[in-house]
Amino acid sequence: MDNIKVAIYARVSTAEQAEEGYSIDAQIDLIKSRCTLEGKTVIAVYADRGISGKSITKRYELQKLLEDSKQNVFDEVIVWKTNRLARNMLDLLQIVRTLEENNVTFKSMTEPYDTSTPTGKLMMNMLGSISEFERTTILENLKMGMNARAKKGYKNGGKLLGYRSVGAGKESKLEVVWEEAEIVRKIFSMYVEGKGYKAIANQLNKQGYRTVKDNMFSITSISEIISNPTYAGKIRFNRMQDWSNQRRSGKSDDYIFSDGIHEAIITEEIWNKAQEIRAVRAEKYPRTYSGEFPLTGLLKCPVCGYGMVAARTTNTLKDGTKRRFRYYSCGLFKNKGSSACSANSVRADEAEEYVFNRIKDVILNERVLKDIVANLNRTRVEVIKPLEENKKFVDRQIESHMVKKKRVFDLYEDGHLPKEMLTERLKEIETTLEQLEERKLDIMDKIKMNSSDEIPFGLVKETIEDFNKLLNSADKDQRKMFLQLIVNKITVGDNRKIDTIEIHFNETLKNLIKSFLGEESSDDEDSSLSFVFAIAI
Repeated sequence: MDNIKVAIYARVSTAEQAEEGYSIDAQIDLIKSRCTLEGKTVIAVYADRGISGKSITKRYELQKLLEDSKQNVFDEVIVWKTNRLARNMLDLLQIVRTLEENNVTFKSMTEPYDTSTPTGKLMMNMLGSISEFERTTILENLKMGMNARAKKGYKNGGKLLGYRSVGAGKESKLEVVWEEAEIVRKIFSMYVEGKGYKAIANQLNKQGYRTVKDNMFSITSISEIISNPTYAGKIRFNRMQDWSNQRRSGKSDDYIFSDGIHEAIITEEIWNKAQEIRAVRAEKYPRTYSGEFPLTGLLKCPVCGYGMVAARTTNTLKDGTKRRFRYYSCGLFKNKGSSACSANSVRADEAEEYVFNRIKDVILNERVLKDIVANLNRTRVEVIKPLEENKKFVDRQIESHMVKKKRVFDLYEDGHLPKEMLTERLKEIETTLEQLEERKLDIMDKIKMNSSDEIPFGLVKETIEDFNKLLNSADKDQRKMFLQLIVNKITVGDNRKIDTIEIHFNETLKNLIKSFLGEESSDDEDSSLSFVFAIAI
């Protein structure tokens, strides 16, 4: 094939760069040099910097490369080493298959195979399997070592309030920091006396105490201390397995629990009593289902602007019966106490009824809808002019840097610039050009979005009527989901009454409504709909 167009993919995590000694820029420069020698043209560089190879979904440059491969942007993808692309065989095969489906070949600069041939594919599979085997073996050996340490009573892990790590490597152990240990004892003492996580955090924050990371105490930080057996002289390890993928379902019953070699900060009696209280409270206050509080994340505290969260209180009536009330309270107050903010609570049933009714009243008002659509279409026209001016400016910047790039090459060819300086200057120019191109694409997307045909009133009205039908028939969880889609935020005034409701409609919402109503979704660009407006109460 003449004039082969090449895309370079490079990746190195921070740890790998420290251990293996080669940077991501070194990978790219070496591949570019090879392409120049072979008469190939490098037209794109995709680099995931400081990112682990464990997950391919979180490597955004790799995802962009795979998308571009579908557009015939390049003919070949070259990496420094196979494990730069994927660490496990399944991911590697999926990536290469995607490239092959788009007639793109895959090569490794340091490994002798070419996926355009059967022999090359076999070699790639073998090297990929070896890479995965090496990684798995390293992880297993590391885990075995950590398990052995835990069984011997050594602590694995990071910083812990009340302790510091002394020694190095396998011989490192915990040593009590007595000033911090007093804070830990205070926390356990307050807890067994009946105080809750928030009350403890609030008191500590008021007294000026801080966590081991120098943050204010919160419900989470207090909970982690109360549930940590290290403070009772014990070691618990391997309780969480594959936590990054499974979260709570990753808890294991088969974990190590042993006597530590470190000094305990609290007595076993205090530890056991605290765990009994935790167990009782867990049964008494089960986790709230999200649909019960549809306005969480939308209501904003009138004082600090923090999101308001679910809260409950129990009142005893005159006849002795108890009644529970739902509220929305400031999340900062609930997490860190009155030292951070006030509760500023709003009755949940009143707020929810008011919001739903107010949205219905406004969105079904034809005059309001006409004003919204007219204002939106007018705004779209006003937005385009500064965007076009901005694009012209970026184009001039790109042209200027292309001239600089040519000038640098000319200096090198004339012998006025050493190779090392050439590489350094080109790298600076390429980095700036990449940033400018990204900025240009972003501007062009905004221009395209605002240059489409005017949004027709009928489409807006139809979408809102569909939403109203859905709102009337939805269950609690569906109501919450749709509120999260349609409402940007709800502000509360100083009088604890709803102040404004900011509503947002877009194409995603429109198609989701249609799917719930059993209609076909549309990808027709002419039907695009996106606007925001605020209901001032």
